[in-house]
Amino acid sequence: MKLAVRGISQHVLRRIVARVATTPATDPSGRVELVYAAPSIQDDELASLDGYRALLTSDPHPSKRLLAHGIPIIHSTAIDHLKSGDVVVLASDGTVRTVYRPDSGSNFLFATDRCNSNCLMCSQPPKDIDDSFRVEENLEVIRLMTPAPTYLGITGGEPTLLGEGLFRQIEALRDNLPNTRVHMLTNGRRFAWHQFTDRFVEISHPAISLGIPLYADNASHHDYVVQAPGAFDQTILGLYSLARYNQDIEIRVVLHALTIGRLRELSEFLYRNLPFVNHVALMGLEITGYTPHNIKMLWIDPAAYQAELEDATGFLHSRGMNVSIYNHQLCVLKPTLWSFARKSISDWKNIYLEECAVCSLRNRCGGLFKSAETRHSEHIKPFLMTSGVSERGPIGTSAGG
Repeated sequence: MKLAVRGISQHVLRRIVARVATTPATDPSGRVELVYAAPSIQDDELASLDGYRALLTSDPHPSKRLLAHGIPIIHSTAIDHLKSGDVVVLASDGTVRTVYRPDSGSNFLFATDRCNSNCLMCSQPPKDIDDSFRVEENLEVIRLMTPAPTYLGITGGEPTLLGEGLFRQIEALRDNLPNTRVHMLTNGRRFAWHQFTDRFVEISHPAISLGIPLYADNASHHDYVVQAPGAFDQTILGLYSLARYNQDIEIRVVLHALTIGRLRELSEFLYRNLPFVNHVALMGLEITGYTPHNIKMLWIDPAAYQAELEDATGFLHSRGMNVSIYNHQLCVLKPTLWSFARKSISDWKNIYLEECAVCSLRNRCGGLFKSAETRHSEHIKPFLMTSGVSERGPIGTSAGG
């Protein structure tokens, strides 16, 4: 899936948010929210183009009359991935970014590039820039989302840095998409301030949850991973502040060489100190962003930490905590962990390796991140069925890898 492509822009003087139409809208009043996307646009169509927010075409040589028409247009760009109902953002440099796809379960709002942490394995390295324009842009995206998604994520950067700008977006989600479940990824640090938590809770969104990372049971280890002194204390205070209002909280633990060593201690810490959290996600490493630069200190083959993962998962589950394993392949996991494994990778960056094509468990397996093509477990091998039995052992009892 191409979420961002680039062409040549004409008359695109500002960022434009619009819903895609791949067939002409006969009613001019219905074009006001649309961008018309077509392989080519002929001169005899010019009279029927009035009212569109913009035009998109893959034609590398649109007519001079079309380019002089005055309507914003991006040409010489890929459009075959676009469908009617998609929401796109057009930029003056010719970039066309898809920000909502009605047929996808992996939609999200990107809140900001800024962050007050600097995690060693951050998949979206922060930028110290003023991108407050995203608030109004996202409000328009929310308004254009139809049909309403079942699930929607909010991510960044650190969304809470937007302050009131974030709260405006959550209010818009509450009012425009009341039946959409919203999951916001945040480091949780700003919730340490009760006024911030009070404002968040005051909105009363009917179905919002927070995914908050915790990488160790102590400040020195956690703060080193997130490269932010004081982050552990702020996160814990934030979690307790949210717990006062019974907010829906997920703890997210990215598994790598710096977090595996204290995974059992962290599990015990969660059970004893944060029993109110609704979910614990134990997550595989994504090889993108900062991770390739820090790979020597972070990388550990998932097959090498199966004992620790089984121990932590079993500990949490046996004590009634809801625990899942994200971003891991079934062939690498111990079969005792398969029931905890979830298909968790967004569809636009989810792949399977060539050897996975013949695997009898592919449909049950979550696959890999696209960024893992060149760096992944050495133990990825297909399960091959022969009369109900895998060549690597009976399905459900054989050890992955």
